[in-house]
Amino acid sequence: MFESESRLYNIFISHIGQNEDEYNTFTEKLSAAHDFEFKNYGILEKNKTTEKELQEQIRPAGIVIILSGLYNKYKSVIEKQIDIANKLGKPIIIIRPYGMEDVSPELEKIAVDIVGWNAPCIVDAIVENYLE
Repeated sequence: MFESESRLYNIFISHIGQNEDEYNTFTEKLSAAHDFEFKNYGILEKNKTTEKELQEQIRPAGIVIILSGLYNKYKSVIEKQIDIANKLGKPIIIIRPYGMEDVSPELEKIAVDIVGWNAPCIVDAIVENYLE
């Protein structure tokens, strides 16, 4: 963890273009993680979910985080984000739905790592898979 203390991680967290409980809970948890600084390039505005806008949000990120609970509820929106991340060659971390162990097989295939809601595990996955 020592390496992450002096570093800012540019990440993109999947979103639906507006506030959503799972997104808000996740960003609060990650913000509270000890010795971890990040900038989230995801923009929570309805008009910021076009392909062009999403490309601009994902491009500067060194890693993309997909909240699989959002994927289960808003599949088409999140699939667009996954497709763009893949086109840009960004590693993808999948966060399991809160309190569950399984994620869909299609998400398993695209993930460099799958973790639960434990902040140290999330931070470790980001640090280990971050693309410079």
